Amino acid sequence: MLQYHVTIGLAPMRRDVTPRPGIFNWEKAEERGHRIVEYIEKNCAGPHVSYVDLKGINPVDVMYSESDADAVIERFSREKVDGIVLINCNFGNEEIAGRIAAALKVPVLLWAPLDDVFEPDGTRYTDSQCGVFGVSRQLQRLNVPFSYIENCAVEDEKFREGLERFIRVSCIIKNFRGMRIGQVGMRPKPFCSVIYNEGELMQKLGLQVIPINMAVVIDKFNRILAERKEELEKGAELLKERYEIDSDSMPNLEKIYAFVLLYQELFEEYRLDAVASECWTSMQLGVGAMPCTSFSILADMGYIIACETDMHAAITMAMLSCASLGESRPFLGEFTVRNPQNKNSELLWHCGPFAYSLKKPGAAAKMVNMRQWFPVKDGTFTLARIDQDNGDYRFLTGQCSSTDGPYTFGTYLWAEFKNLSAWERKLVEGPYIHHMAEVEGEYEEVLREACKFIPNLTADWVEEDREG
Repeated sequence: MLQYHVTIGLAPMRRDVTPRPGIFNWEKAEERGHRIVEYIEKNCAGPHVSYVDLKGINPVDVMYSESDADAVIERFSREKVDGIVLINCNFGNEEIAGRIAAALKVPVLLWAPLDDVFEPDGTRYTDSQCGVFGVSRQLQRLNVPFSYIENCAVEDEKFREGLERFIRVSCIIKNFRGMRIGQVGMRPKPFCSVIYNEGELMQKLGLQVIPINMAVVIDKFNRILAERKEELEKGAELLKERYEIDSDSMPNLEKIYAFVLLYQELFEEYRLDAVASECWTSMQLGVGAMPCTSFSILADMGYIIACETDMHAAITMAMLSCASLGESRPFLGEFTVRNPQNKNSELLWHCGPFAYSLKKPGAAAKMVNMRQWFPVKDGTFTLARIDQDNGDYRFLTGQCSSTDGPYTFGTYLWAEFKNLSAWERKLVEGPYIHHMAEVEGEYEEVLREACKFIPNLTADWVEEDREG
């Protein structure tokens, strides 16, 4: 399962030179470092983040000598930090910063607090911004990717937003590296669009695909039907409470809920972070039921499952979930039809797997042929997809907003874009397909920034849709 808590190392540093009045004043730099770390730990805490500082690393709790680097690397390694914030308390120290960042191989954030003290005689004490240029160049020479926050005060909203973005980026990278994605069954025969390269996912992106044979799935499913009757009966009652159920679905409610118990077992047994699953050919032949509605229940439990054995979609959904720190449920709404009343509106649809919590308030929820029917609630959504041609992996992301549109079947969102024609052209020309993953919230910057820290993955966007 994905993990949404990250540990961030706070690494204040100063220049190691002979102390003298002015920009290399030791005491001023150390005082700043203590104040900034205290501020972050007090004001930037939350349920998804904890911090590791440098208290006790040396007598001043601010790193400045090469010997400090080894101690910081040891502490941050022991505490398993998922990201590092390099804080220039004066000019900083590019040698130490480079060594630590290169050794730990986790996302790095570089920032310097605003230099705001000018004495009447012209003296200034820190020149922190100046040091950012030196540290950044050293990181570049060492091929260390990094994020940075523009020079500002720690109390500035710009700093808070930048740190929050970095926390989300660190969560994505923590889960992306070594991610285990289960493949349940084969892709549907006519769906050439979801073909993927398992070897490249491992070699280029460090992802591991875990194949799960349908014979194993069918055996587990039948055992659950035979042995877990009480849980299945409760699950059937849950479905009756939620949906207007048609005559085809009603006799199969326990089978539908059996999929919930089945996929929970698969996630635990195979230690999976996400799943790309077969859903509408061998499932019906093997067990006489369809898993669409069970995917909805599982999504609200925090499980990431992409239908139609779309491996790239499963990876993307996991990244979107991490961008939201697990607080929003990703869904796989494919580009399907244009809105006949709105040239920039598109139906993002699938036959019934969206999380039930996404249902628009007041809208009816139906179950027809074991599939959900309901529209998604209003909001702003981030869209994304990872895909490739000839081993060139790209990550497309953008934004849409809900809008009005005709009633239809399945689970769906009528989405409005700045320029739908540009999106259509992007998907047609590739390397993407129409299966796009969505999540409520605005995370395009987070996702593009995360691509910096994933070798062989390039951030992409729709040109006509991008600001700045």
